[in-house]
Amino acid sequence: MAAFDLEEQEQISQIKGWWEQYGTVVTAIAVVAALASVGWQGWNWYRGKQGAEASALYGVVQQAVAERNAQKAREAAGTIIEKYSGTPYADLAALMSAKVQSDVGDLKNARVPLAWAAEKANDPALRSLARLRLASVLLDEKAYDEALAQVQAPVDADMAARFADLKGDILVAKGKPEEARAAYKEAVDALAGATKSEASALREIAQAKLDAVGSVK
Repeated sequence: MAAFDLEEQEQISQIKGWWEQYGTVVTAIAVVAALASVGWQGWNWYRGKQGAEASALYGVVQQAVAERNAQKAREAAGTIIEKYSGTPYADLAALMSAKVQSDVGDLKNARVPLAWAAEKANDPALRSLARLRLASVLLDEKAYDEALAQVQAPVDADMAARFADLKGDILVAKGKPEEARAAYKEAVDALAGATKSEASALREIAQAKLDAVGSVK
């Protein structure tokens, strides 16, 4: 028994020595881990709260669009963009609000959410779509140079034809048929062999525009 007590005391002494040497580090690690866990839980709670609030406001935007209430849609979308810009709802609300503004003929207020989405939308695909719609609105406003700037930047292949087609429309409006022909030809070529009905329809439209301004030499 005495031998056992001695061995136990030696182990206790070793533990005490180890703790004196590393105890502070272990405690610090434990505290950091605890704080990280609390921080992560807090962040998840915050994100969940943000998402829920943004979702509720997005429902307001949807209802306003269905009612063609441009002001209501604009105000709700503006709040989402201002307070919850990091959520996917901000991207969608911007596009939906812009559409209803455009539908009621308010191109000035359609530009605002589109300009935001074209630059800051979380989803790259939605940024491209916002650029395309912004260029279309600018074309309707006869702001040709601004519209052209939106369609000049590189874009993913699946959007290339739509951008090229709109670029052709802008160049026609600017009185530049030669450059417009090149843009329409680019759109037609990008959709060569397209089988989906929407893509095929766009190709036919682009081809008709190309024929209208003359063949590319």
